[in-house]
Amino acid sequence: MFWADRIAEKVEKKFGSPRESLVVRDEKTVSGRVHVGSMRGVAIHGVVAEALTDKNIANVFMYEFNDFDPMDDIPGYLPHEQFEKYLGVPLKNIPSPDGKAKSFAEYFADDFKSVIVDSGFTPEFYWGSDLYLSGRMNDAIREALRGAEIIRRVYKEVSGSQRDDSWLPINMICPQCGKMTTTRADSFNGSVVHFACKENAVEYTRGCGYEGNLSPFDGNAKLPWKVEWAAKWKVVGVQVEGGGKDHSTKGGSRDVANHISKEVFQNEPPLDIPYEFFLVGGKKMSSSKGRGSSAREIADLLPPKIFRLALLSKDINQAFNFDPEGDTIPVLYDLYDKLAEGYWGGVKDDYARLFTFIHPTRTVPEKMFLPRFSQVAFIVQMPHMDLEKEVVLMKNAPLTEADKIELAERATYAKKWLELCAPEKFIFKLQEALPEAVSTFSLAQKRALGMLADYVESQSVMPDGEMLHQKLHTLKEEADITPTELFSALYFLFLNKSHGPKAGWFLSVLNREFVIKHLRAASA
Repeated sequence: MFWADRIAEKVEKKFGSPRESLVVRDEKTVSGRVHVGSMRGVAIHGVVAEALTDKNIANVFMYEFNDFDPMDDIPGYLPHEQFEKYLGVPLKNIPSPDGKAKSFAEYFADDFKSVIVDSGFTPEFYWGSDLYLSGRMNDAIREALRGAEIIRRVYKEVSGSQRDDSWLPINMICPQCGKMTTTRADSFNGSVVHFACKENAVEYTRGCGYEGNLSPFDGNAKLPWKVEWAAKWKVVGVQVEGGGKDHSTKGGSRDVANHISKEVFQNEPPLDIPYEFFLVGGKKMSSSKGRGSSAREIADLLPPKIFRLALLSKDINQAFNFDPEGDTIPVLYDLYDKLAEGYWGGVKDDYARLFTFIHPTRTVPEKMFLPRFSQVAFIVQMPHMDLEKEVVLMKNAPLTEADKIELAERATYAKKWLELCAPEKFIFKLQEALPEAVSTFSLAQKRALGMLADYVESQSVMPDGEMLHQKLHTLKEEADITPTELFSALYFLFLNKSHGPKAGWFLSVLNREFVIKHLRAASA
C-alpha cells in the first residue's frame, strides 16, 4: 500500500467519517530562507490530505507561517550589523531585508509560499501571530499559566529538563525594548504577569532591565514552543500533524507536547506522522543558519512533477538525499519514465499510485514519448545536432504535440542543470582539435581507428547509427581490441572523456569529413 494511503487508513480508523472536516496541519518558522527540507513536510501533509479526499473523508490542509517566534540567530547572507539589534525580537516585528515586505517574516514566507503553490500544493495559509493578536490563544495562555506546575513536572519527567519553581511557561514581549527571549516571568494573578527583562538572560543579546506587570493576552506574549505546539493543536482543532523524526523520539519535543496536550489542555494530540529528512548533499537543512539549498533554488531546477517525485518517492521512514551536483536529477527522470511506462501500461500498483500523486491537481498526462533526460542533456550540448530530429529517430515516428511539449520542457531543465550544477561527467564538448589523450593511444587503438576511418570513407554518405553500431562490434574482432579500449579511444578522440553516449548513434550525426579527418589523425 502506498504510504499516503496507509496513513489515510490509520486516520479513518481513528476518526471514522466525521461530520466536520478533519484538520491536517503543518508549520514553518520563517527565520530566513526556507530550505528545501521543509518541503517534505508540506508534501507529506498535502498528499495525506489528498489521500483522505480520495476516501471521501472531508479535510482541510492548514499551513502556518510562524512569524511570532523570536530571531535567535542572523543568517550568514544578511548583514549582521543591520539585524543584530533585533535579536530576541518577534520575527513579525523585524523589518524586511528588502524594505518592501511588511516584515522580515513576510519577506521569507512569500518566497516559500510561491514554491509551495508552484509545486501544486494548496493549503490554507495563515500567520501564527494572528492566533495571538486575535485573542484565539488567550484561553490556552491562561490554561498554561494555571498549569505551570504540571508543565514543569512534564518537562522534568519526560525530557529531563529542569525548571525552577517560579518559572512560568510564557515569553512576555518587553514593552521597552521589544524583545521576548530576555524576559523572565515569575507570577500571574489571573490578569497580569510580573516579569523582568534581564540583561544576561541569553548569550546572543542583552535585555534592557525593564520590570513590571503586563497582560499576557492579545499578542503581548507567546508560549514556549513545546507548550505552544500543544496549545495550537487545541486552538486550531488539529487531528493530523507530523514532524521530523527527531521530534518524535522518546523524551523529544513531540513527547513533551503530547503530555502537555493531555494533562494541561485536556486535548487528545493529533495523529503523528514522524518522517525522515529530505537532505541536500547528505546534510539536514537549517533556515536560521543559512546553510544548504533554499526551496526556491532546488524547485527552480525541476518541473513540478519531478520535484514532487523527489519529495514523495520515498516512504516517510526513508530519507531522500538530493544532490544537485550529482546524478540525482537524471535518476529522478529515469524513475519518472519507469513509473509512466507502468501506469500507461495499465499496471495497478503503488508505483502507479505514486505516479498520480506527483502530478499537480492529479492531472496525469496521456501517453507520450519520453526521451531519456541524460540523452537530451547530451544533445543540447552538441551544436551540430537538431534535438527534435534526433528524438524523432529515437521514437522512429513523428512527434505528437504532447511529445514536443515534454521534449521542450526537458531541454529547458537540462540546459539549466548543465549551466548551474551538473557534475563533470555529464558535461560534453565536441573536440575540434585532437585532445592530448590521443598521444597515449596504443597501437591496437590506432589500428582500430584507422580501420573505422576506412569504413566511413568507403560509404558515399555518413552511415546511420545502426550501421555504425554493427561496424564497431565487428571491428572489435577485426582489430583484436577490447570494447573498453575501442570505445574509450573514440570518446577521448571526439569528447576528451572516457565515456559518452552510444558511440554508433553519436558518430552518425557528426559531419562525415570531420569524422574521417579526426580518425585519420588519431591513427597516424
